[in-house]
Formats: sequence, structure tokens, C-alpha cells
Amino acid sequence: MLRSLALWLLMPRRQARPRYWVRLFVNPVCHVKGKRSRICRRVRKDLFPFRKFSIGHNSTVEDFATLNNGVGDITIGHNTRIGIGSVLIGPVSIGNDVRIAQNVVCSGLNHGYQDVTLPIWQQSVVTAPITIGDGTWVGSNAVVVAGVSIGEHCVIAAGSVVTKSVDDYHVVGGNPAKILKVYNKELGVWEKTSSSK
Repeated sequence: MLRSLALWLLMPRRQARPRYWVRLFVNPVCHVKGKRSRICRRVRKDLFPFRKFSIGHNSTVEDFATLNNGVGDITIGHNTRIGIGSVLIGPVSIGNDVRIAQNVVCSGLNHGYQDVTLPIWQQSVVTAPITIGDGTWVGSNAVVVAGVSIGEHCVIAAGSVVTKSVDDYHVVGGNPAKILKVYNKELGVWEKTSSSK
């Protein structure tokens, strides 16, 4: 009963958005916002105080993006930019100096569907964390699915669907995303892989 009452006080029934008073008075105290960071006015902030949300110094979330920490924490590092219309559904951890282009979806949430006697929306959700390493660039319209880790200084080509984890210094693209280039540290050059030739 108490849990149901607490949830009702935080958000309207069957809604994934916090009540206005939570956004106005509670979240600014519970969540961490770095110096000179900016969350633009038209960002949908489905952020709740019972999960972590933090954004580092000099980082920006552009208009029409969606931030949702209802089922998992969201952390955004320093000097990072989340592009117009992108969606982050926790658990998601984004490093420093990352560029997320326009209309990128990173969702650490999946709906259960195993019980065919129940509608999918009535089944429990499953989460798996997404991690994006420092210095990575995710191109526009890419999708990163739950449980994927992307290493440091990677490039995710526009329109890619990333279903498997990506090591540091890789360029991937396609649906599902495949390795296109790998950085050769000895030669100091990006080399095409045999699958991309």
C-alpha cells in the first residue's frame, strides 16, 4: 500500500512521467548537474528521484530529446553532447567527450513477452546496462540495444543497429552493425577489415 501511494505521489497512474512538483522541487536536489551543462527547454525529462541522473560539466542535451531513468540510472560525462530528438532510457552510462547525433535511441529496457495470456504492457520489464566509452561518436538514427558496451574512441555509422558490444577504437556500421575499421596503434592508421572490403 505504502509503495503504491509513494508511486502515485511521484507520478500519475500508468504514466512514465513524474508529477510537476517532483520535476520542480525534488529532482534539482537529487540529481547532479555539472557546471555550464545545459538541458534545453524542449527536452522531455522523465526523470525520477529514486534513480540517479547526472550530467557532467560543459555537456548539452539538445531539444526534443528524451531522458528516462524510470527503470535505470542515466549518467552523462563531461563535454558530451546528446543530439536533437535522441532517446536515452536507462540504465545508460555515457563517457566524456562523446557525441550522440540526432535521433539516436539508446534503450537499456526491454518489455517481457513470454506470457502469451497477458498483454506485453502488463508484463515485467527487463533491463541491461548500455555503456558508451569516452570520445565515441554515434551517428544519426543509430540504435543501441540493451546490454551493449561501446568502447572508447569508436564510430557508430549513421543508421546502424548495434546489437553486440564494440571494443575500443573500432568503426562499425549496418544492421546489425559489423566491424568496418580498426585502429592499428603500431602504424597509427585506421585499417579496413576483411568483412568491409
